[in-house]
Amino acid sequence: MRGMNGVGESLRESAVFNFAGAVTMVIDDSPFALELTAQAVLGFGIKVRHACSSAAEAIAVLRDHPVDLILVDCEMPGMSGYEFVRWLRRSGLEPNAFAPVIMTAAHVRRSKVSEARDCGANFLITKPFSAGVLLERIVWVARDARPFLEVGDYFGPDRRFRSEPWEGLERRSEEIRKAEFEAQRRASIEL
Repeated sequence: MRGMNGVGESLRESAVFNFAGAVTMVIDDSPFALELTAQAVLGFGIKVRHACSSAAEAIAVLRDHPVDLILVDCEMPGMSGYEFVRWLRRSGLEPNAFAPVIMTAAHVRRSKVSEARDCGANFLITKPFSAGVLLERIVWVARDARPFLEVGDYFGPDRRFRSEPWEGLERRSEEIRKAEFEAQRRASIEL
């Protein structure tokens, strides 16, 4: 799963996944939730190599060991899961800064979904989750070909899921400048 930074082609729908060699990290302050998550992923061949009870412990591991997948609880004492993902994406630790991150949360409100998206996580799932739902999300992030973007204080996978063209008034300055440049270029060719 390494290299999920949008480089290359999307995986085929019929692709078969062998997660046996995936280096996986689970971060949760609850020993019960940590063990439950580790057992769930073990059920489909993913061995948790790094089980951490805090973001600080995870950071120490990530400085020295590359990982392929991170599952992190949103609400933890000290550094929250959201703060951890922001740190990870801005850390400059390659390849870890680009590792797929699935966040877990017991109570999910719209604001939590937005916060997970805005911190740079790839996906958010609610607890309790079934092993099937977790596997679907892991396969989804393995297939995810969205590029990583750095926009303002955001660094992470492109938050847009749709690739259809926007039908409304363009508001992105980069696209406006590009359209103005193309219009000027066409006007100069016509002269």
